[in-house]
Amino acid sequence: EVQLQASGGGLVQPGGSLRLSCTVPAFTFNHYDIGWFRQAPGKERERVSFIDNPSNKEYYVDSVKGRFTISEDVSKKTSYLQMNDLRLEDTAVYYCAAGTLSTVDSDWSIQPDYWGQGTQVTVSS
Repeated sequence: EVQLQASGGGLVQPGGSLRLSCTVPAFTFNHYDIGWFRQAPGKERERVSFIDNPSNKEYYVDSVKGRFTISEDVSKKTSYLQMNDLRLEDTAVYYCAAGTLSTVDSDWSIQPDYWGQGTQVTVSS
């Protein structure tokens, strides 16, 4: 069983920052694209950001561009999602995932093969 371990969620005020972390088993980290989804209350799960392996090209959903940054520490087999200027609408359970990116021009999609447990991010004043 592949286990991705996500952490770093919490409660933050609008405009604040959080950094999520996800540790990934080595084989999965080396052979899949790693990234993040989120699911807000009453909404469908949506993709947020992924990094292509091995090009390291970053992909973001439009609503987080310029505010969120995805990165990886290869030595630690860990994915990070730095979230700045958080908004109320960023409140959601965030899930790390591993899969294979599909790209067409500037658009992208992913069907994850593996999921981590969620970590709650709450943005509230």
